[in-house]
Amino acid sequence: MEFEIYCDESRPDLLCSQHPQARYMVIGGLWLPTEERDRLKRDIHALRNKHLIGGEFKWQKVSPSRLDFYRDLADLFVTMGDRLRFRCIAVEHEKVDLFQFHEGDQELGFYKFYYQMIHHWILDFNEYAVYCDFKSNRFRNRLSELARCLGYSNLSSGIKNVQAVRSRESVLIQTADVLTGIAAARLNNNLRAGSAKWELVTHLEQGLGRSIQATYRDEQKFNVFMIDLAGGW
Repeated sequence: MEFEIYCDESRPDLLCSQHPQARYMVIGGLWLPTEERDRLKRDIHALRNKHLIGGEFKWQKVSPSRLDFYRDLADLFVTMGDRLRFRCIAVEHEKVDLFQFHEGDQELGFYKFYYQMIHHWILDFNEYAVYCDFKSNRFRNRLSELARCLGYSNLSSGIKNVQAVRSRESVLIQTADVLTGIAAARLNNNLRAGSAKWELVTHLEQGLGRSIQATYRDEQKFNVFMIDLAGGW
């Protein structure tokens, strides 16, 4: 079976920040069967038309005037069940040792965590295409190296490609941005009660039937991998 993964991140600056404003960096991925892609995009565009949402939507644009759109987007995610899933990895700033484990290279460390987010949800005998939000890298081969490492560690599955896409060109990466922002806001505990973002997070939690926090490995709908940098899950 063919799957697609649309990825984004929140607070990648935390890997090397001397004055961190949050506890966790979060990298998230929206996972769906390729056969569901076109229908999902049509449904998202229908919501944009319904709520008169022009241009790019994302977590940073959640506001009282647009809250109904983002609530409907969260409902769409929930109602699709196992056909649309989300997984993220949360990396605690204080426990990252770039010099001991990542050659002092923030960019290398970032993509190692990207690998961890994707690798553990790849199943045998499937094919995967990965789409990452575009970001400028010092080394142009970062995504090809990520694809190579995923391929070597998942020999019974196919990694068709890992490529960058500008978020403004993909409503699926924009949706991944919103879900990643929701996870990061809840994990970093920086929501103001009564704000539009707080309303959105609590609305999604109600739809999921639980709060957003670290989950077990086998959680299939909204999986939060709180990585233990000392080893283990």
